[in-house]
Amino acid sequence: MNRYPLWKYLIIAVALIVSTLYTLPNFYGESPAVQVSTSRSAIAIDTALMDRVEKSLAAAKLPADGIYLDGNSLKVRFHDPDTQIKARDLIQQELGDNYIIALNLLSSSPAWFAKLKAHPMFLGLDLRGGVHFLLEVDMKAAVDKTIERYSGDIRRELRAKKIRYGTLKRVGDSLELGMRDAASLKAAEDVLARMLPNLTLKTDDTLNKLVISIKPEEFVKIQTDAVKQNITTLHNRVNELGVAEPVIQQQGANRIVVQLPGVQDTAKAKDILGRTATLEVRMVEDDPAKVAEAQSGLVPSGYELLDEATGRGGVQKILVKKDVELTGDNINDAQPGFDENGTAAVHINLDSAGASIFRQVTADNIGRRMAMILVEKGKAEVVTAPVIRSEIGGGRVQISGSMNPAEANDVALLLRAGSLAAPMNIIEERTVGPSLGKDNIEKGFNSTLYGFVAIAIFMLIYYRVFGMISAVSLAVNVLMLVALLSMLQATLTLPGIAAIALTLGMAIDANVLINERVREEVRNGVTPQAAIKAGYDHAWATILDSNITTLIAGLALLIFGSGPVRGFAVVHCLGILTSMFSAVMVSRGLVNLVYGSRRRVAKLSV
Repeated sequence: MNRYPLWKYLIIAVALIVSTLYTLPNFYGESPAVQVSTSRSAIAIDTALMDRVEKSLAAAKLPADGIYLDGNSLKVRFHDPDTQIKARDLIQQELGDNYIIALNLLSSSPAWFAKLKAHPMFLGLDLRGGVHFLLEVDMKAAVDKTIERYSGDIRRELRAKKIRYGTLKRVGDSLELGMRDAASLKAAEDVLARMLPNLTLKTDDTLNKLVISIKPEEFVKIQTDAVKQNITTLHNRVNELGVAEPVIQQQGANRIVVQLPGVQDTAKAKDILGRTATLEVRMVEDDPAKVAEAQSGLVPSGYELLDEATGRGGVQKILVKKDVELTGDNINDAQPGFDENGTAAVHINLDSAGASIFRQVTADNIGRRMAMILVEKGKAEVVTAPVIRSEIGGGRVQISGSMNPAEANDVALLLRAGSLAAPMNIIEERTVGPSLGKDNIEKGFNSTLYGFVAIAIFMLIYYRVFGMISAVSLAVNVLMLVALLSMLQATLTLPGIAAIALTLGMAIDANVLINERVREEVRNGVTPQAAIKAGYDHAWATILDSNITTLIAGLALLIFGSGPVRGFAVVHCLGILTSMFSAVMVSRGLVNLVYGSRRRVAKLSV
């Protein structure tokens, strides 16, 4: 009556073994480390670099607990944070600015755990320490950039339709287009109304002027798209810091929250987040008089003197117009490859708007040079400046020049990562030290432990043997919950620890229901073995109903919540599932081991 088949005990045993295996890495803690990486694939992270770093540390008498290559980064462990910081400064001085040197925290669990994919849980900012930024997107800059793009589109479209115009200037958030006569004003209005349906057009027949302004709903879209693009770009960039489970999310209309757990290097984090990398297409000025004037230090208005790599390690100056014909915003994809001569190149796919612009620019400037300019960290550099031989359509563009394959890969990576739609200002900056995070973990662990001990003592006193079985099943529940969080690599925060404590109370509630039903059956004169079976059978429906309703509430928090609320909801929902398994199947298995093997049971200790 109260005997489990062997396969059920095997399921419980496997669950316990797997849960123990995936829980153990969480108890080894973390050690301070320095991570060396680079954003340029032309710079190798290899054993030679590892030997160089190792020798530098040995010469400075800074002992490392371990140094190893991990993918595209080099990681060095240290015994304490003081040594970590000294080593970071030394490595930065030794390697220079081509490398990203970041402080980090690494798991101290044995390597064989990693081979079994048994990793510790990711810890949130409040438990692990790290940096927190609140960034505000410069919406004015986003609008300015959009108006400049519309201005370029209008000029190109009017030239394509052979409509002559006088001036196009910006006044506030509007563009004023001056026309030569009423006929050209009407023609321009018809063309632009079809081309720019999101803009408002107003004609001034007296002055032959067309006022072009952005509709209110388009302003909202510009701002929304700017925040979304910046969030996407930030996600691409934080990978360079090796951050586990970063939090990057919108807050309000124009703010973005960035949390980087485990990163203690605020300056390096700010540098990575603020990077700008995009492509600009501009026309080259080859007039010898203007070039000579610019090289003498008097750059003509509307022009810029930039560097162009020559392919022999040298750099030459090139004069380009400031007017941008095409930007990286029109790039759908960028991949490294080779041109028809076998030279390293970057193959770019443009969107429909970009393809149209590029076709017209090349058609209008046959025989002239066109510069492909990479802009990163506010510094512009000419990648290549070929002569336009013919009109180029189809949206596929190839740039090549003095690049080797690794450098072509770097350029493609930067273009794919995208640029910020608008600059951002840091309005709040906070660093949570590892010691504070460690203190939070200790307090959270102790509160959960004391809660568990209090529940176990109460159950033991009130239900005796059945209470002890309930306490054991409760411990199994916590073990399985922690293992699940580790296997899913979920991020644990202080609200998550609160959810674990809540799970204890909810899980023991199921055992209380079972024990009370068993008691009730015994009082009604049912035999002990029949009372055990009836108690579990009758309590199951109530346990299932209560857990399903609680799970629905948890799923609502998970779907509609954000940040810490979602972290709480994840642990809460997983805790409900593990409590149903441990409170029913595990506790029933233990009861069967204690009482099921006996032929006659005179009394139940419940």
